[in-house]
Amino acid sequence: MTTPSPDSFSSADSPILIAPHPTMPGVATFTLNRPKALNALDMAMTRALVPAIQRVTQDPAIRVVIVQGSGEHFMAGGDIKSFAETLSEPGSERKKHFMDLISTVHAGVELLQRSDVIAVAKVRGACAGFGLSLAIGCDLTVASDDAYFASAYKTIGLTPDGGQSYFLPRIVGVKKALELVLLSERIKADEALRLSLVNKVVAAAELDATVDRIAASLAASARGSMAGAKRLLTTSLGNSLSEQLNAERESFSNCAAKDDFVEGIRAFIEKRPPKFS
Repeated sequence: MTTPSPDSFSSADSPILIAPHPTMPGVATFTLNRPKALNALDMAMTRALVPAIQRVTQDPAIRVVIVQGSGEHFMAGGDIKSFAETLSEPGSERKKHFMDLISTVHAGVELLQRSDVIAVAKVRGACAGFGLSLAIGCDLTVASDDAYFASAYKTIGLTPDGGQSYFLPRIVGVKKALELVLLSERIKADEALRLSLVNKVVAAAELDATVDRIAASLAASARGSMAGAKRLLTTSLGNSLSEQLNAERESFSNCAAKDDFVEGIRAFIEKRPPKFS
């Protein structure tokens, strides 16, 4: 599998575009860039996924990444035309093909989850299949009021990927997760908000500004504090109470040892906004 070069992520025809936010230091945009195909995941985008996430998560200057789709949609899932190219292969060959493809996709999901960078999904239009997995796997998810969501695997005889079977039960409970996957009914943005699949729903015209405000707030916060909070919350369900209390003690103490803690306390006492490093 060919690894894209760093420069390829700024090329207009790249399936994934990475760019610094034009007005906010510490914020990058990560754009799924196949708008004519509703940003569906094909082999080119799959190959680009891990290197793109590595580039974002390993850059010490990046604190927040806005994950978005190009055009009017977030992501409609896997590219059906790309899937159709495997139909002439024997079942055993198809299995190997998709084992390799999904392994690559899942490596990207794990990188994003384990990173200190805070990922904010900006969702408009279609959000289905792997697109849904990616959106709910981000740390925060903001949707426009015209967005719609679906598991979508049922219609092509597949099961979830991208961590959907991990994230959904933890967000909505097992019973509701079964309904969303087994029935694969399309749900609107307001229902997604009620189910906590997204954190906010705003008018389509306000989506960009709302996500920018959230990203700016996160980028201005203490990096160690945000990364520590992310780690504590995302690992908590696998810990006992004692293990989690120990993790909290370690994380709190680590933050207290940093210069950002000194700045935060001084700013609070002096009644001014903190200027974290």
